[in-house]
Amino acid sequence: MDTNPMLNISIFAAFVLVTLYIVYRVSSAGSTTDYFAAGAQFTGAQNGIALSGDFLSAASFLGIAGAIAVHGYDGFLYSIGFLVGWLVNLLLIAELLRNTGRFTMGDVLSYRMNQRPVRAAAAVSTMVISFIYMIAQIAGAGSLVALLLDVHSAAGQALVIAAVGALMVVYVLVGGMKGTTWVQIIKAVALMLCVALMTLFLMGKFGFSITSLMQHAAEKNPLGERIFAPGAQYGENGTTKLDFVSMSLALVLGVAGLPHVLMRFYTVPNALQARRSVVWATVTMSVFYLCTLVIGFGAGAVSGTDSILSAPGGENSAAPLLAYRIGGTVLLGVVAAVAFATILAVVAGLTLTASASFAHDVYANVFKRGQADPDSEIRVARLTALIIGATSIIGGILVNGQNLAFLVSLAFAFAASANLSTLLFSLYWRRFNTRGTLWGMYGGLATCLLLMIFSPVVSGAPSSMMPWADFALFPLNNPGLVSIPASFLFGYIGTLLGEREDGDRTDEMEVRSLTGIGAH
Repeated sequence: MDTNPMLNISIFAAFVLVTLYIVYRVSSAGSTTDYFAAGAQFTGAQNGIALSGDFLSAASFLGIAGAIAVHGYDGFLYSIGFLVGWLVNLLLIAELLRNTGRFTMGDVLSYRMNQRPVRAAAAVSTMVISFIYMIAQIAGAGSLVALLLDVHSAAGQALVIAAVGALMVVYVLVGGMKGTTWVQIIKAVALMLCVALMTLFLMGKFGFSITSLMQHAAEKNPLGERIFAPGAQYGENGTTKLDFVSMSLALVLGVAGLPHVLMRFYTVPNALQARRSVVWATVTMSVFYLCTLVIGFGAGAVSGTDSILSAPGGENSAAPLLAYRIGGTVLLGVVAAVAFATILAVVAGLTLTASASFAHDVYANVFKRGQADPDSEIRVARLTALIIGATSIIGGILVNGQNLAFLVSLAFAFAASANLSTLLFSLYWRRFNTRGTLWGMYGGLATCLLLMIFSPVVSGAPSSMMPWADFALFPLNNPGLVSIPASFLFGYIGTLLGEREDGDRTDEMEVRSLTGIGAH
């Protein structure tokens, strides 16, 4: 493939300069509400598009298109999991969360509990999940570089990872939540236009016949017509089927526990707009995933499975290869820029969430016992963003070349295991108490981590992180099937063994979560 690195870099640089200028113009960090929640001024439509921009990561764009190109139907099941998870947010979480909290998930969990230990636990969970997700995104930038900018050396890829990490910290430091939101809106629009154009070009190439496109895809895939039925990737034996169930459970339930998604509900003025933003996000992402279905099968039909797998980046190269085949170096440059923009926007959202959680939950409420002034809280958040940015750059360099799709699904498993049970219990179970919250959160995190360490992902298989070792005692790649029910069980048992919370605060939280009275 004849890439043009200078063209790719030029398009990417133009995007960065335009968005940095917009971030600078809209930024206003005068108060904590401005910096952490953009003054709660965004409409449901704006926030919904920003939510899709925050959520549609490089794994969604490049990973799913590649998975469909290589595995067919089984690859598309990833996007079904990502999409269905939003129903949990719409029906159970968004409205009550918006009414109860101000800036972070810790606000909701600690509302009627013992503030300090619960906020500390929420911050630990938020930072662990954000860090795992960030490492996957930043390393994704490194693995894309070989294909898009023709950089093949490990040092060159490490340099690009560092540059992407530094850029995202600049977005967060300059713009706060308002600036980050506009980056995500611009990125979502660019991504949607990009996939819509590719889908249109592709359908035109096959005479606007989806049947013709899929027939060509089957002809160029070693699996043949098996790509149209379930089981090509997850049907070999009972373990792979269980693995698929486990991963699906993590993807569907993890969305409602992702801290950077939950934090976006505070950027709208009321619960109605919070619900509306989930509807907008779901519609936007439905269109996106339908386009990736066409792009995935189209990549298989145009490039062929063998050339996709032999390209640098493997499955991830399906969409860029297709862009090059149907639109030459210019379209490849646009796809390169959109892929980088995707990584930047998602990582900026994650950095802001992790730094806000530390500054608001740990610094302001654990260390300062609620007496911190807004200026110092924002200062601590910015300092935390720098530290998180630096550590995630190092982490991204260390895992460059590893299985990134696994890291993303692992972040979802952590989110569902640590956060979902405690959020649902806090919002819907009056008896729930501090001990139940701590047991559910730490128990879910620990179970997830322990099972992951002893899974085939870390050792015992050729594709493991440590292929030379074998201490895989747990057979599944994704621990969600065990760790998610375990977190609910820990929360339930902890509650039964703990003392009842203040009844007045419980009543107050119930009224506020349902009506919004007293919400900021």
